[in-house]
Amino acid sequence: MPHKVALFVTCLTDQYYPHVGVAVTKILERFDCQVEFPPDQTCCGQPFFNNGFQKEAGDLAKRWIKTFEPYDYIVTPSGSCAAMVREQYHEMFHHDPAWGPGMEKVRGKTFEFVEFLVKVLKVDLSGLSLPEPQSFTFHYTCHGRGLGLKDEPVQILNKIDNTSFVPMEKAEQCCGFGGTFAIKYPAISEAIVDDKIKCIAATNTQTTICNDAGCSMNISGMCHRHGVKTNVKHIAEVLAEAMAIDVGTL
Repeated sequence: MPHKVALFVTCLTDQYYPHVGVAVTKILERFDCQVEFPPDQTCCGQPFFNNGFQKEAGDLAKRWIKTFEPYDYIVTPSGSCAAMVREQYHEMFHHDPAWGPGMEKVRGKTFEFVEFLVKVLKVDLSGLSLPEPQSFTFHYTCHGRGLGLKDEPVQILNKIDNTSFVPMEKAEQCCGFGGTFAIKYPAISEAIVDDKIKCIAATNTQTTICNDAGCSMNISGMCHRHGVKTNVKHIAEVLAEAMAIDVGTL
């Protein structure tokens, strides 16, 4: 029986990187998943929660729980939003008799995309190849590490032919985005991301893999402003290319 998977696309992916959502969907379908897009999904509530608006965050979280509870698994291209569901929903509802049980159900079956491929589907990606040689480096996002992801994305890249991986200095250093942190403290955020792109530039790689839309926006924007020539991509885009998947349309 195929896994019944709900795609939680997230706000930033939906608005700025919709092709990543398409790539995730088509890749999961290649691995015998029945992927659905719940049309009632909205924000998971993370911006409200991070800024102290507990009631507003809770209202969105309740809607999210109700929307996604029927599915076997919930998969998202964003480690940040996966962490919100898995970590902060527990903080909001673990003492709530009405919403606690539903919260526990969804947090136990919500996965970041790479995490789902590796830990649930246990896919074998050997034999895949990019059409042309391509060099990569990888940004370890803060929330990805919080979910327990370490070198899994790099291990996936190393299984694909025509890829070469170059580690960057300070690989686990934050990019400085931090959601509204970048808006509240722009000078600090800019200093952090400036340091990050210097490390990226030093790798001299064609592509920087970043599996969180907020971090991708921050890093790619600073790379553009400083003339650092690297393509910032989600790993789903690379896998889609290696699997000859068209991400232009569903």
